[in-house]
Amino acid sequence: MDTDNKHPGIKSVGWALVQASRLHRSRTGDKLSELGLFAGQEQVLQALGNSGPMTMGELAAILRVRPPTASKTVSRLSALKLVERHTEPGDARVVRVKLTKEGKRKAAAIDALWEEVEGELLQGFDNKDRKRLRKLLRRAAKNLAGITGADQTGFETDDEVDGLEASEPELAATA
Repeated sequence: MDTDNKHPGIKSVGWALVQASRLHRSRTGDKLSELGLFAGQEQVLQALGNSGPMTMGELAAILRVRPPTASKTVSRLSALKLVERHTEPGDARVVRVKLTKEGKRKAAAIDALWEEVEGELLQGFDNKDRKRLRKLLRRAAKNLAGITGADQTGFETDDEVDGLEASEPELAATA
């Protein structure tokens, strides 16, 4: 009998991904609690900080959640005075969400926190390792998005993100 207590999926990429994801989420959650936030709320503040005011539908699409889920998070952030909701002039059915001044401060603090946790996550990785891992994870996510019918936006290559075209050898290496 094996007494090493190894998980049966220990050689699985998916298992390793789940473990890394859980630990990352836990560490991020600890840091967010120092800002008075819960996991998930930071994503709304980051989305609004990066894109500016948007409709609830646009926000839900960026976050890959259903509109009621986005609405519930926005309500909580509104109670904390981090976001404001305004109806669209001429169409009261359309609600736009934007950051308040305090929300902008929190979004900046979240960006710093995110960089800190990412530095901890990738300690000992050189830039080449970081870029390769990012590319592989995006490709894996895009594979599953295609199979599940999920929105595939947000899985751009580093070259698309950086506004560069990949060289043919690099494309061949990642294909």
